[in-house]
Amino acid sequence: MFCHQCEQTAKGIGCNVMGVCGKKPEVAALQDNLLYGLKGLAFFADKARKLGAKDQAIDVFMLEGLFTTVTNVDFDPARIEAAIKKCFEMKEKARTLYKEAFCKANGVVKARVFTDGPAAWVPAADLVQQGEQYGILTLHENEDIRSAIEILTYGLKGMAAYADHSQILGKHNDEVYAFFHKALAATADPTLELMDFVGLAMECGKQNLTVMGMLNEGNVEHFGHPVPTPVQLGTKAGKAILVSGHDLLMLEEILKQTEGKGINIYTHGEMLPAHGYPGLKKYAHLVGNFGGAWQDQHKEFPEFPGAIIFNTNCIQRPADSYTDRLFTWGLVAWPGIQHIEGWDFSPVIEKALSLPGFPDAPGKEILVGFGHNAVLGVADKVIEAVKGGAVKHFFLIGGCDGAKPGRNYYTEFAEKVPQDCVILTLACGKYRFNKLDFGDIGGIPRLLDVGQCNDAYSAIQIAVALAGAFECGVNDLPLSLVLSWYEQKAVVILLTLLHLGIKNIKLGPSLPAFVSPNVLNFLVENFNIAPITTPDEDLKQILG
Repeated sequence: MFCHQCEQTAKGIGCNVMGVCGKKPEVAALQDNLLYGLKGLAFFADKARKLGAKDQAIDVFMLEGLFTTVTNVDFDPARIEAAIKKCFEMKEKARTLYKEAFCKANGVVKARVFTDGPAAWVPAADLVQQGEQYGILTLHENEDIRSAIEILTYGLKGMAAYADHSQILGKHNDEVYAFFHKALAATADPTLELMDFVGLAMECGKQNLTVMGMLNEGNVEHFGHPVPTPVQLGTKAGKAILVSGHDLLMLEEILKQTEGKGINIYTHGEMLPAHGYPGLKKYAHLVGNFGGAWQDQHKEFPEFPGAIIFNTNCIQRPADSYTDRLFTWGLVAWPGIQHIEGWDFSPVIEKALSLPGFPDAPGKEILVGFGHNAVLGVADKVIEAVKGGAVKHFFLIGGCDGAKPGRNYYTEFAEKVPQDCVILTLACGKYRFNKLDFGDIGGIPRLLDVGQCNDAYSAIQIAVALAGAFECGVNDLPLSLVLSWYEQKAVVILLTLLHLGIKNIKLGPSLPAFVSPNVLNFLVENFNIAPITTPDEDLKQILG
């Protein structure tokens, strides 16, 4: 195996024995096999779409297939093997779609037969051995082109995660689906050059802005705009279920099915922002948030006396102390852990009822719910504070958290931000400092939790609105982005920021191993991306 798609990759180079995430070589090979099969599916779906033929089942499977290969999602070989077999069915369905459309458009009875590359892919008897032929290092012999292909591929994986959440909410976009097929098919096209892939990566950022907008729209339609809301970090007496992941619709369904059963629901990780949505906070038994970011689950979950369920990444290898009360749903899976198919959460509820639950132990409260609608609702107050000199600068400090050393930088940076500055934050990186007391500036909280990683959309809307109010470009605002990354959703958000022309981003805790020196130099020259150094040095450089 060889994998370096996440920030914690071994030695900053690549995992070649076993994934730091816990991914075994057979799982890595199966994921490579699935990705190669998806390229074959994309090849025919792209050709069919150019002839006006499409199939939403194919489009949705493309999202699910790509999302399956995102870091910390699916570690179950049996489920990935099933996905590979379904991928072949979908590829053949797309091939038929293309052939029929081609013959109709050209008045012929036979279409061209493609006998090489992903188009000719057929699952072998040994799927692991087959997958070992399709690793990263086989993408291209040119290091820079391979790097650009990887950036595009990881961007597509990250965008697929957001698009999958969107389609669960009933949101679809034909232009986005067409791009998935076009771009993934392009990664296997030997005629394309470096700048072709750079262009596709920038377009991926553009399409992801659309996808994040769709997801925001779907969440708001279902649950209302987030509003500033205090969230309890202590516990309430009663049976308990902990929901981890990102999917809000699944959380709502659990809330509905547990109503009146004496079970309290707690959020974990990226589910924390759920408390700000009126359509979710109306449930009295959504009582608080338990624990911090994903990488601490092996320390925290043994202390949770109830059932635990993941609805998306980021799952880690479970400890024996809680495997019997752990469940997965959607695309996330771990071997031996009970997977809930569909929307009936009875097994989770029954397990929770059989466990002791929590005593009453109130704790600290933190604020969430500062999405763009909430912030722009007091935009006049914010603008006045900036013009009057009460607010000197805005910092967006957010992104993924992780276990690798160096991430304390973000805690120290937030603590050292001057008192006349406001901090925006999002994603699980916020857990590095969201329990600290930052106070306020004239009634404006100095720490504004914008939401999940996909709520980078809200942060962008806030920045664009402020730029409009001050009649300047986003890069001219007193706004600095200090970002942490871990997996592929962070990659596509970065591509979105680059698509928007946002410069001077500081990125850490380390730069991606899949970015070649020449590609990095391109990013530095065109967008002035820089690695983080120390909080003191970076603050001095930013604030002058």
